[in-house]
Amino acid sequence: MAINKNHEFEELDGVKCGIVEKNVPAERVAFLKELLEFNKYTVVVVPSPAPKAAPVKTDNAEDETPAPEVVPTSFTVGVTDYTFNPINAIFGRLLKSKSGHVVTLAYWQQKESVSHDDVPYFGNGTG
Repeated sequence: MAINKNHEFEELDGVKCGIVEKNVPAERVAFLKELLEFNKYTVVVVPSPAPKAAPVKTDNAEDETPAPEVVPTSFTVGVTDYTFNPINAIFGRLLKSKSGHVVTLAYWQQKESVSHDDVPYFGNGTG
């Protein structure tokens, strides 16, 4: 059970993991995996549960065809350090990018391709 919504953990592929993000596309998985592995975390990625599809019904109850196979389009990303909290990691300045800069919120959200850790969060012009 999570302490709060920002600190979730669950078992992924038989390993207890701290949840980084759920229902993320493959491109985001690649970004997060590269960033987290650079920061010495062991990353576990599993397909997010697909929505349940009901079997296709026909006139004859014996002729029901099973639901078609669904290719996963979203994934759950976790790290084996189940105490990991993405909010604390970002605002606690615990993660570094490959360029050696501290990971900022905009970089984490992939709004910027370079982490501008020299600009304070309150100085981003949104206030």
